[in-house]
Amino acid sequence: MANGSNVPAKIPALGGDASLNRYLSEVRKFPLLTPEQEYMLAKRYSEHKDQEAAAQLVTSHLRLVAKIAMGFRGYGLPVSDLISEGNVGLMQGVKKFEPERGFRLATYAMWWIRASIQEYVLRSWSLVKMGTTAAQKKLFFNLRRMKNNLDAFEDGDLSPEDVQKISTDLGVAEHEVVNMNRRMSMGGDASLNVSLSSEDGDGGQWQDILEDDGPLHDEAIAASQEADFRHDMLTEAMDSLNEREQHILAERRLSEDPKTLEDLSKVYDVSRERIRQIEVRAFEKLQKAMLRIAGEKQLLAAS
Repeated sequence: MANGSNVPAKIPALGGDASLNRYLSEVRKFPLLTPEQEYMLAKRYSEHKDQEAAAQLVTSHLRLVAKIAMGFRGYGLPVSDLISEGNVGLMQGVKKFEPERGFRLATYAMWWIRASIQEYVLRSWSLVKMGTTAAQKKLFFNLRRMKNNLDAFEDGDLSPEDVQKISTDLGVAEHEVVNMNRRMSMGGDASLNVSLSSEDGDGGQWQDILEDDGPLHDEAIAASQEADFRHDMLTEAMDSLNEREQHILAERRLSEDPKTLEDLSKVYDVSRERIRQIEVRAFEKLQKAMLRIAGEKQLLAAS
């Protein structure tokens, strides 16, 4: 596997998909690190370039890479290649990790792992040439999830209502949703029931490598910290709105019991259409602010 950093990662051999279950069994043998152990190892590497410390940081997070890579198996690419690309991202994350910032390596490295896998997927798919803008990449990596949420499982064209919903939520044109769905439907999804051959005769199915649905310890920490990160980013982005926009957007889209346009029209003594316009404008401003903030934070993390 290509190594984009100076980290001598002691990673078990990962050949084709036939040896994938053996690889997953091997990486589960590496111990998870306590926060104190992780901090000391990260300090040793950042201050002294201790290669053994870096290797321990890498191997303790190989399970996280595998779990993230499994989430991309529906794009028809070898899972072993997805994991290899994710491991490259993990090494880059370890190389740039700054323990003094106060968060866990899993939270930081997760961005590098996903970015590395996503870039590989985009390079590998035939529709890559049309997926160059941020909005198109967002559509590419979120379309399947949104179709599942809408119970739109079929490979055919989406209904006009589903197209409109996805278009609005992701901020892309409806024709882009239609075109992307058609291209992705041609690629097909990999079944979890496909048989795995094995060099030692231990056959099985893809689903056999998913031993449980519970989150890994380090992934649970990462998910919690990412949720905090997104909450802080949303709070910061809300400051870009004026008081009326904040209130209307919060009541319409952030409340567990959303207010109707009629309710808010009475509060501000304007028409329902005016409230709708303010809501749409506020949501667009919020999206732009969050994209800007996310970009700034990613640049900061990569610096």
